[in-house]
Amino acid sequence: MDKLRCFTGTVVVCLLICSVVLTQNDGSAPKGPMTFFITSVSPGDGGNLGGLQGADAHCQKLAAAVGAGDRMWHAYLSTQAKGSQPAVNARDRIGKGPWYNSRKGGGIIVARDLADLHGDTLEAARVGNNINMATALNEKGERVTGVFDSLNLHDIMTGSRPDGRAFSDASDHTCQNWTSDNTGRAEVGHHDRTGGGPGRHTVGNSSWNSSHPSVGCSQASFAPGGGAALFYCFAVD
Repeated sequence: MDKLRCFTGTVVVCLLICSVVLTQNDGSAPKGPMTFFITSVSPGDGGNLGGLQGADAHCQKLAAAVGAGDRMWHAYLSTQAKGSQPAVNARDRIGKGPWYNSRKGGGIIVARDLADLHGDTLEAARVGNNINMATALNEKGERVTGVFDSLNLHDIMTGSRPDGRAFSDASDHTCQNWTSDNTGRAEVGHHDRTGGGPGRHTVGNSSWNSSHPSVGCSQASFAPGGGAALFYCFAVD
């Protein structure tokens, strides 16, 4: 069984490397300036991001550090309805697209528009967006490690359902709307499109934005599932 697991991991890694090469050498793929990235680091306090405002500021700061601060950046995060405050959908915060990654020499397109990003139509859902291990880079143009690396960081916080909208049940999916480092949990997606939940890492096409909840909201609680409280950033304009 161990040999089979090792062989399977090796095959997947090889396929991912091939995917990177093909993506980077595909002259027909639309290219553009960076309008999408995964944060290279978290603010450092787990699910407490200082709310959506703090998360957006973190995106803006990281983008500015690589010369892309002239755009308005928002975090791809939903919040849940609480008291008189209505829910906020991640998909409503990120503009209309298209979005390109941070590949040096010209970003590779990851989604044309919101329908493409979320599979809103039958055709879009069948084809899928272009967010995967090869394209979901951080703002520096670096690969974010996944389930078959020695350090797995594929859990990306979103607080969202697969359609990019907020949860409407009574459970907390957003670490108290991104203000808690000890109470609640955060819904995460897998940028490498691989694995189920903690302890259930299998080869497959798992959701980029809604795979499973985190163990907790502290910085350390994201590690068991394979994460570091990272999140997606999109250029709004």
